[in-house]
Amino acid sequence: MTGPAACERARDLMAFIDASPTPYHAVEEAVRRLSRAGFAPLREQDAWQLTPGMRGYVVRGGSSIAAVIVGEAPAHEAGFLLVGAHTDSPNLRVRPLPDVRAYGYRQLAVEPYGGLLQSTWMDRDLSIAGRVVVADDAAGGDGGRTHLVDWKRTLLRIPNVAIHLNRTVNSDGLKLNPQTQMVPVMGLSAAGEDLDFPELLAARLREQGINASAEAIVGHDLCLYDVQPAALAGLHDELLLAGRLDNLASCHAAIEALCAAREPRPQTRGVVLYDHEEVGSKSARGAGGPFLHELLARLAAAGGEHGHDALARAVARSLLISADMAHGVHPNYPDKHEPAHRPVLGQGPVIKTNVAQSYATDAETSARFALLCRRVGVTPQHFVSRSDQTCGSTIGPITAGRIGLRTVDVGSPLLSMHSVREMAAVADVDAMVRVLSAFFA
Repeated sequence: MTGPAACERARDLMAFIDASPTPYHAVEEAVRRLSRAGFAPLREQDAWQLTPGMRGYVVRGGSSIAAVIVGEAPAHEAGFLLVGAHTDSPNLRVRPLPDVRAYGYRQLAVEPYGGLLQSTWMDRDLSIAGRVVVADDAAGGDGGRTHLVDWKRTLLRIPNVAIHLNRTVNSDGLKLNPQTQMVPVMGLSAAGEDLDFPELLAARLREQGINASAEAIVGHDLCLYDVQPAALAGLHDELLLAGRLDNLASCHAAIEALCAAREPRPQTRGVVLYDHEEVGSKSARGAGGPFLHELLARLAAAGGEHGHDALARAVARSLLISADMAHGVHPNYPDKHEPAHRPVLGQGPVIKTNVAQSYATDAETSARFALLCRRVGVTPQHFVSRSDQTCGSTIGPITAGRIGLRTVDVGSPLLSMHSVREMAAVADVDAMVRVLSAFFA
């Protein structure tokens, strides 16, 4: 049975997820928690005055964030202790021109983002959240102000076709064309009466206290999400059900561990939460971009060692824990796992290994994480893919390949990965926070 402390930590994760329907909201929630723990904002365009013990964070593009506690020793002498995760999850994204009207229905044009389980988005109560750019007249027409928006109520539904009209669906399976069969219904269309989407968006902004007209909206990045809040489940509340557990659970664990770090250490400790992992990380704010490399270079230079090898010397003394969710064994599909490597929900963090380097774990980095687990009384589990199945990947090998950081890929076990609603264990939430806290302690 899960103890009260673990349940409390799981409820805190639930609050984090419910506050984070999009990567932009996840970064906003991370900033709120970091600020409460004494971290100050840094802007990439400014010169930084970095001193030992300083706690700061920097946001890139509104959906990626890095936070650091500057070490007592220069980085080229002590290195970095880093945890990486990602803020994005598979979902449906609103197209730039989304208005659709057909057969008396008002619909919204969307497209899949990442490898979502399409069928799980059918017959769900969906809403819209994200960011909107509003033209700023004070900038002479060349600038805009970005605002977060969230309807926070059911707006949309993607209805299944009745079994009477699709008699073989249970025998042949549900096969969906995302272009034509996953267009959500937003209402009934009344000719001449319903507003275009920019007008609806402006009205929602005004409800949030932001004065904007439809004409002033010059851009948006909007996501659909399931409005059902995160919940505990199981006979003893030992299970956690929520959307976006992959990978907000890892983001939450990383932020909580860094915020809890109070004792000074020689190493510079940090967290980097990237966007765009679910679509390959090849962006300015993804793991394949320069965000972390530039941050580490500035931290290395802050140690007073301005030679060309300061960063290389720091990286050689560093470790990255790449935290992303892991595949727990499914009781109805146990043969999907390699027989000796079947992680069980509630049995602790998972070390992920792949000889083809889809995960960056090796013997030394695996041992480092296993020893951290031992320090807090946790036994790690192991995951490798079957030899006849391909393996997913993470930010770990991308970051390791770009920067040269020694890396271990880990994660908490999960069921229904990439579903609109996923399932984890309460005990694993607490275990991962404790292990990452030991890393930063």
